[in-house]
Amino acid sequence: MQKSQGYQLFLFINTTALSITIACIFLASTVALVTIKMSSDIASSVINGPQSHSIYLHLLKSANQSFISEDAIEEVSISDLAFKFATSITPEDPRTFLGRELPLFSFFDGKIHIAGKGTDYTTLPIESTNVPMDKLIKDKETIGNDDDNKDDEQDGTTSPKEKNVYIYHSHSYESYLPFIKDAQTADDAVSNNEKYNVISVGSKLQKDLHAEGIGVEHNRTNMTEALHSQGLQHNDAYTRARDFVSEALASNKNLTYIIDIHRDSQRKDVTTIEINGKSYARLFFVVGEESKNFEKNLKLAEDLNKKLEKKYPGLSRGVLKKDYSVGNGVYNQDLSDRSILLEVGGVDNNREELDNSTDAFADIFSEYYWKQKEVESQ
Repeated sequence: MQKSQGYQLFLFINTTALSITIACIFLASTVALVTIKMSSDIASSVINGPQSHSIYLHLLKSANQSFISEDAIEEVSISDLAFKFATSITPEDPRTFLGRELPLFSFFDGKIHIAGKGTDYTTLPIESTNVPMDKLIKDKETIGNDDDNKDDEQDGTTSPKEKNVYIYHSHSYESYLPFIKDAQTADDAVSNNEKYNVISVGSKLQKDLHAEGIGVEHNRTNMTEALHSQGLQHNDAYTRARDFVSEALASNKNLTYIIDIHRDSQRKDVTTIEINGKSYARLFFVVGEESKNFEKNLKLAEDLNKKLEKKYPGLSRGVLKKDYSVGNGVYNQDLSDRSILLEVGGVDNNREELDNSTDAFADIFSEYYWKQKEVESQ
């Protein structure tokens, strides 16, 4: 009998303690919920149909007073976050479905700094493929007039004695399909003939800048020969080009701007635009994030991009930041805090389109150049 009474007493004490604990928890929860200052928007969403992400957002704001207004932070779906965390897939971004399957496709993830007209992740620059050295050495037959690019002396342009701009081509063999006989694919747009590859674009820019009173030193090195002579391959182009840039800077202290001219591998619909009845090969600026001069070089590219957009709307496709994960990452831009890597057109652009774009860039660049000169002289 005493044993039964003891058991009942023990059961009563435990039941009472458990009831008190539950009551305390309920009371504490009620007090916490009551003290939360709920906005009308959140209250309405709870009344009409509770949404976990709205409640989560309100609780986050209540705990963090820096969230002053309801618009200070985007609403976050807990279920969406869980899905993205588990799968690394963002449903609204198709790139995430293919990023791991397609080589270098992840390159397009969040790397564009300023998007030009009609620019998105499908229209960003495409690097030249890793062209085998034996294919580069075996030059293709070109189409065109060898008088397309004349020297300054031939066209009457005066070359300023002081050289302040250095133009070179890490991938000098990048060419354009309209210049190559029987060319079919983007990979066929290569040539060692400087009158039909990106060196010809550099020559045109040199003449344009000379006409604006800006002295230019143009490196016309055949990069195929420069690489092959040292047993190097396509991937070593930036390293080899670095030798030339370093040597030029060491021998001429007046060199202020360094411009590396390339050609994009995108097709004509992406790289061509008509402005005021004239067809242009579109431009794109690339800035290496890993360079010690990244911020200054980015600012330079941004300034030129804005000027182009104002005077030649749509000519520039924007400014692209690239780190080690998506390319070289430096592009020799650590050698100068006024370095420019400029993509001029794509594989389908013709001479007229390239010349029009080069004229436009020279117009903008010279305006910027002389303005900076004026500021620095004060």
